[in-house]
Amino acid sequence: MPGERLSVRGTREVGRFPGAAPPIRVELTIHKEEQKKEGGCRQWFRKTCLCCCKRQNSNSYDLTDKVEFVKPPAPEPTKPNPENGGAKEMEAKQLSVSSVDLLSSKTGQNRQEHHTDLYQGDELIIRRGQTFQIEMELDRPFNADHDNLHLELKTGPLPLVSKGTHVIIPLVDQLEDERWEAKIVEQDGNKIKLSVNSPATAVIGLYGLTVTTNTSQDGAATFHDPDKNITLLFNPWCEEDAVFLDNEEEIEEYVLNDTGRIYYGTEKQIGARTWNFGQFNDGILEACLFILEKSDMPPSGRGDPVNVVRVISAMINAQDDFGVLVGNWSGNYSDGVPPSAWSSSVEILRKYHSSNGTPVSYGQCWVFSGVTTTVLRCLGIPSRSVTNFQSAHDTDVSLTTDVYFDEEMELINHLNSDSVWNFHVWNDCWMARADLPPGYGGWQAVDSTPQETSQGTFRCGPASINAIRSGQVYLKNDTPFVFAEVNSDKIFWQRNLDGTFSQIGSEKKAVGHCISTKAVGSDQRADITHLYKHKEGSEEERIAVETASRYGSKPEVYGAAKAEDVSVEVKMEGEGPRMGTDAHLSIVVKNLSSQPRRTTLHSHVAVMYYTGVLKGTIRKEQTPVDLLPNEEKTIEWLLPYQQYQNQLVDQAALMLTLSGRVNETQQVLAHQTTFRLRTPDLNVTPLGEAFVGKEMAAKITFTNPLPRTLMGVIFRVEGLGLQEGHEVVIGDVGGHSTVTLTEHFIPTLPGPRKLVASLDCKQLTQVHGVADIVVLQQ
Repeated sequence: MPGERLSVRGTREVGRFPGAAPPIRVELTIHKEEQKKEGGCRQWFRKTCLCCCKRQNSNSYDLTDKVEFVKPPAPEPTKPNPENGGAKEMEAKQLSVSSVDLLSSKTGQNRQEHHTDLYQGDELIIRRGQTFQIEMELDRPFNADHDNLHLELKTGPLPLVSKGTHVIIPLVDQLEDERWEAKIVEQDGNKIKLSVNSPATAVIGLYGLTVTTNTSQDGAATFHDPDKNITLLFNPWCEEDAVFLDNEEEIEEYVLNDTGRIYYGTEKQIGARTWNFGQFNDGILEACLFILEKSDMPPSGRGDPVNVVRVISAMINAQDDFGVLVGNWSGNYSDGVPPSAWSSSVEILRKYHSSNGTPVSYGQCWVFSGVTTTVLRCLGIPSRSVTNFQSAHDTDVSLTTDVYFDEEMELINHLNSDSVWNFHVWNDCWMARADLPPGYGGWQAVDSTPQETSQGTFRCGPASINAIRSGQVYLKNDTPFVFAEVNSDKIFWQRNLDGTFSQIGSEKKAVGHCISTKAVGSDQRADITHLYKHKEGSEEERIAVETASRYGSKPEVYGAAKAEDVSVEVKMEGEGPRMGTDAHLSIVVKNLSSQPRRTTLHSHVAVMYYTGVLKGTIRKEQTPVDLLPNEEKTIEWLLPYQQYQNQLVDQAALMLTLSGRVNETQQVLAHQTTFRLRTPDLNVTPLGEAFVGKEMAAKITFTNPLPRTLMGVIFRVEGLGLQEGHEVVIGDVGGHSTVTLTEHFIPTLPGPRKLVASLDCKQLTQVHGVADIVVLQQ
């Protein structure tokens, strides 16, 4: 049974929880302590322990650093033996390193073999569990009989051999797997080439390199610090690495693809937007390593992808640890960027890093997910953004979504803390789970949106999708919460005259629909609902739900089923109503019995944030319904544009709640459906062919769908390898008016590219477009 999860009730939660406080600006000041003066004990240690010392100008804070090498008095010089004086003199001469070449070019063997050639810059970026090469020039030829040489790598503020953050790499005759070793593979005069091996469990991160040499005769050591760093990443190509993924096409998609699709809307009106992950862009790797450094996780924990993913889940949101993004569901984004205006992780991560960790404003679930995908792919962990439609938010660990009515079948809003989001976006990441029983590795759910606390911190996962599917909610991490998001039943309760509540009905197919991610190798939508849950209504699915409920706070919910012979559902024609037009829906009531039935349907339509929180009621009405035996009756429902035009919030979502009681059987009818008002696309059209280094243009066209003026319209345009992200101020756009913008830019990278544009306007959100551009070499 998991620990108690606390609901968010902090800043910027308007539109997310009933009664939440309005936004409050938080500023962060970071003070750096001055370096302490070296004490007497440390001076003594420094002069007595020479084995692990390093140059005094090292940046490390390990006890093995800052050690001053005190060379013993030089012996009296001896005259060489005339017979073999040259050889003896060579043996006695101290060996030292003149230079080190890490062979770190993007086009070189190391970066190509380690699949890191897409990262910008010429630093050495390698993956663990795989050999890499370095070259050295010495001040004389290396003699294996008399000379000793080893490498040292250090990461973190206090490198320790026992923690795997201070690595001593010896020279060996033969390399073996799963250990740090080096072997001389080429020697030409004073130059040697080393092949270096790392274990597949090594700590990832930024390492400093030192080369230590000495001779067997005098034992005196010399140290060479090439002032070059090595970045070590996870390795999904390595079978021994916990993130190994045995499918080249999936690695290409989930590690190397720097663009993707994120889905939103409702299950019947699924929208898609292109997102630039940009994990290889200049400065992004540094920003990702900075996030790890800023977390409370010790560097020794960075070898385990479970730990790293859990920390990233916490650090992408700024709720309690000054992480990357500030969440805001209030609708007021005047002091930041509206969440719907972002289309890339690059600007967000660069802002966070360049400001030394000041949270960026603002994000909602798809932004948190997009940034998480970027960070995980950048570090080498296969990852994808996943959208769950009709996503439940369970606030009391009941593993059910509870809806409360009063005696008159009116919603009791202050009790309805559980909610069903139109959609919610999180991430899947791929890894083995040695900390769980066999069979629970593979895809793991991780959620960086701050919804509930886990062990005192706003984070979620990694939770095994196999465990979620089978209802094994007692397995870590945060499996109960994710299970409730995708497979909880909606339970309806009515207040009795004595103040108690009775269960009056349930919906077993209310949540967890059309779970979506971008397909491998294409821009099509892939439905992965079957990975998260068994077929809806199947015996396996019911067993999973009831298994999970035994570990929830309301295990008594599942009793004997009641006979129900009247059903109600809502249908929508085509892709649904468009923004600026009347909304048409059809309510279908069926009598499945051989007897007539009569009821009165109460309908209640309200504006809703995409998180499932209701803003306010637009209209309420009652409709009497008389049904003949086995009759199906359709009621046409209409909501005029004039009734909703001034009440919409982000995502333009509405919820229609239907309730009633069948006179003859006292069966309770209860049904909720959400729908959004579809917004137009930005049409992005390339003009002419695209060549590297040659200016080209693209036309962006937008038509205002509303009969009213849009105020302060801004376009945001970005294309990885095409142009940097920037804003274009459009100004006011009249009702039903069309705006055309021509963008001029010079492509910098060849291959298939995407130019992404989005519209930033308080009155109209989720308007975006993309153009596919193939850039050729001149």
